[in-house]
Amino acid sequence: MSQEIEIEYKNLLMMEEYDQIHSFLPFNSVELFEQTNYYFETADLKLREQGSALRIRKKNNRWTLTLKQPHEDGLLETHDTLTDEEANLWIQNKPMDKPHVSRQLQELGVDLGDLEFLGSLTTRRKELEYEGTTVVLDHSLYYDREDYELEVEAPSQSKGTEVFQKILKECNIPQRKTDNKIKRFYNAKLQSD
Repeated sequence: MSQEIEIEYKNLLMMEEYDQIHSFLPFNSVELFEQTNYYFETADLKLREQGSALRIRKKNNRWTLTLKQPHEDGLLETHDTLTDEEANLWIQNKPMDKPHVSRQLQELGVDLGDLEFLGSLTTRRKELEYEGTTVVLDHSLYYDREDYELEVEAPSQSKGTEVFQKILKECNIPQRKTDNKIKRFYNAKLQSD
């Protein structure tokens, strides 16, 4: 599928809260895996201005180019698969035309030639199915930062809210306004420049 609507709920965690959720749900039986996001933007921040973000993710030795755009129910994600060679060209600031993402970028008024590689963020992730949702614990590393995060990915807003609130309540964790990974990455990049 080249497009999907992503409905997710996020909460930054202290390390102790991460450990608490890890114990509350059966995360001990789940394998830890690592994924790296490579982020792209124009010099004049055209994507960011439109609430959008562009990344390449390497996960399970597969490369996926993803454009995230605002959508009334969450985020519209548009995907294209990349070969190793194509991903490396993108990271070297030589982006290649890909059918689905390129079409969406064109609609946003973003030219492929204006995109620049910004850097990468690596996440150590555990995920499990829980009450009709996917619950994710992330430990992310970027620039000189690291953070911990709970994500609940759901088929509907009502189901996502229900499970997200239940986990926070059961673990006595306050709900925090949480920017997505790319915003946290941008903020760290701006502070490091």
